[in-house]
Amino acid sequence: MPNSSKILVIEDDSPLREALVAKLHESEYTVTSAVDGDEGLALALQSHPDLILLDLILPKKDGREVLHQLRADSWGKNVPVVILTVLDADEKMLNEIMVYHPAHYFIKSEWRLEDVLEKVKELLPA
Repeated sequence: MPNSSKILVIEDDSPLREALVAKLHESEYTVTSAVDGDEGLALALQSHPDLILLDLILPKKDGREVLHQLRADSWGKNVPVVILTVLDADEKMLNEIMVYHPAHYFIKSEWRLEDVLEKVKELLPA
Protein backbone atom coordinates (compact mmCIF):
# COMPACT_ATOMS: atom_id res chain seq x y z
CA MET A 1 0.00 0.00 0.00
CA PRO A 2 1.49 3.37 -0.97
CA ASN A 3 2.45 5.75 1.80
CA SER A 4 0.39 8.93 1.64
CA SER A 5 2.85 11.08 3.62
CA LYS A 6 4.25 14.15 1.86
CA ILE A 7 7.87 15.13 2.37
CA LEU A 8 9.60 18.34 1.30
CA VAL A 9 13.37 18.22 0.74
CA ILE A 10 15.03 21.67 0.87
CA GLU A 11 18.61 21.08 -0.28
CA ASP A 12 20.79 23.04 -2.73
CA ASP A 13 23.28 20.22 -3.41
CA SER A 14 21.77 18.57 -6.52
CA PRO A 15 23.29 15.06 -6.19
CA LEU A 16 22.31 14.87 -2.53
CA ARG A 17 18.82 16.27 -3.15
CA GLU A 18 18.25 13.81 -6.00
CA ALA A 19 19.52 10.88 -3.90
CA LEU A 20 17.22 11.81 -1.00
CA VAL A 21 14.22 12.22 -3.32
CA ALA A 22 14.92 8.87 -5.02
CA LYS A 23 15.36 7.05 -1.67
CA LEU A 24 12.10 8.49 -0.32
CA HIS A 25 10.24 7.68 -3.56
CA GLU A 26 11.45 4.07 -3.24
CA SER A 27 9.60 3.97 0.09
CA GLU A 28 6.54 5.39 -1.69
CA TYR A 29 6.51 8.80 -0.05
CA THR A 30 5.23 11.74 -2.07
CA VAL A 31 8.26 14.01 -2.36
CA THR A 32 8.75 17.56 -3.54
CA SER A 33 12.00 19.46 -3.41
CA ALA A 34 13.38 22.98 -3.41
CA VAL A 35 16.85 24.30 -4.17
CA ASP A 36 16.88 27.39 -1.95
CA GLY A 37 15.33 28.75 1.22
CA ASP A 38 12.85 31.08 -0.47
CA GLU A 39 11.46 28.34 -2.71
CA GLY A 40 11.44 25.84 0.15
CA LEU A 41 9.56 28.10 2.54
CA ALA A 42 7.00 29.02 -0.13
CA LEU A 43 6.46 25.33 -1.01
CA ALA A 44 6.15 24.35 2.64
CA LEU A 45 3.56 27.02 3.44
CA GLN A 46 1.63 26.27 0.25
CA SER A 47 1.64 22.44 0.25
CA HIS A 48 1.87 21.66 3.99
CA PRO A 49 4.09 18.55 3.82
CA ASP A 50 4.01 16.05 6.68
CA LEU A 51 7.77 16.39 7.19
CA ILE A 52 10.58 18.65 5.96
CA LEU A 53 14.23 17.73 5.40
CA LEU A 54 16.07 21.04 5.67
CA ASP A 55 19.66 21.96 4.83
CA LEU A 56 21.04 24.88 6.87
CA ILE A 57 23.36 26.39 4.26
CA LEU A 58 21.06 27.49 1.45
CA PRO A 59 21.03 30.26 -1.14
CA LYS A 60 18.64 33.22 -0.75
CA LYS A 61 17.43 32.30 2.76
CA ASP A 62 19.40 30.00 5.05
CA GLY A 63 17.86 27.06 6.87
CA ARG A 64 17.76 28.83 10.21
CA GLU A 65 15.66 31.64 8.71
CA VAL A 66 13.39 29.11 6.95
CA LEU A 67 12.90 27.30 10.27
CA HIS A 68 12.28 30.59 12.08
CA GLN A 69 9.60 31.63 9.56
CA LEU A 70 8.03 28.16 9.52
CA ARG A 71 7.66 28.19 13.29
CA ALA A 72 5.96 31.61 13.12
CA ASP A 73 3.19 30.09 10.96
CA SER A 74 0.15 28.42 12.57
CA TRP A 75 0.64 25.27 10.47
CA GLY A 76 4.45 25.40 10.40
CA LYS A 77 4.90 25.59 14.14
CA ASN A 78 4.14 21.85 14.42
CA VAL A 79 5.58 20.28 11.27
CA PRO A 80 8.49 17.90 11.96
CA VAL A 81 11.73 19.29 10.53
CA VAL A 82 14.86 17.18 10.16
CA ILE A 83 18.02 19.28 9.83
CA LEU A 84 20.69 18.10 7.37
CA THR A 85 23.92 20.07 7.42
CA VAL A 86 27.64 19.92 6.76
CA LEU A 87 28.07 22.32 9.64
CA ASP A 88 29.36 20.90 12.84
CA ALA A 89 27.40 23.55 14.69
CA ASP A 90 28.97 25.40 17.56
CA GLU A 91 26.98 25.66 20.77
CA LYS A 92 25.56 29.10 19.91
CA MET A 93 24.27 27.95 16.53
CA LEU A 94 22.91 24.72 17.98
CA ASN A 95 21.05 26.68 20.65
CA GLU A 96 19.59 28.98 17.97
CA ILE A 97 18.36 25.96 16.01
CA MET A 98 17.04 24.03 19.03
CA VAL A 99 14.75 26.95 19.94
CA TYR A 100 12.73 25.92 16.86
CA HIS A 101 12.43 22.28 17.93
CA PRO A 102 13.77 20.30 14.99
CA ALA A 103 12.71 16.65 15.10
CA HIS A 104 16.29 15.55 14.45
CA TYR A 105 19.69 16.96 13.48
CA PHE A 106 22.03 15.14 11.07
CA ILE A 107 25.57 16.26 10.28
CA LYS A 108 26.10 15.15 6.67
CA SER A 109 29.46 13.48 7.24
CA GLU A 110 27.90 11.25 9.91
CA TRP A 111 24.89 9.70 8.18
CA ARG A 112 23.82 7.57 5.23
CA LEU A 113 20.59 7.79 3.21
CA GLU A 114 19.31 4.76 5.14
CA ASP A 115 19.73 6.67 8.43
CA VAL A 116 17.58 9.52 7.12
CA LEU A 117 14.97 7.09 5.80
CA GLU A 118 14.87 5.30 9.16
CA LYS A 119 14.30 8.65 10.97
CA VAL A 120 11.58 9.61 8.46
CA LYS A 121 9.79 6.28 9.06
CA GLU A 122 10.06 6.83 12.82
CA LEU A 123 8.55 10.33 12.54
CA LEU A 124 5.88 9.36 10.00
CA PRO A 125 4.58 5.93 10.98
CA ALA A 126 2.52 4.35 8.20
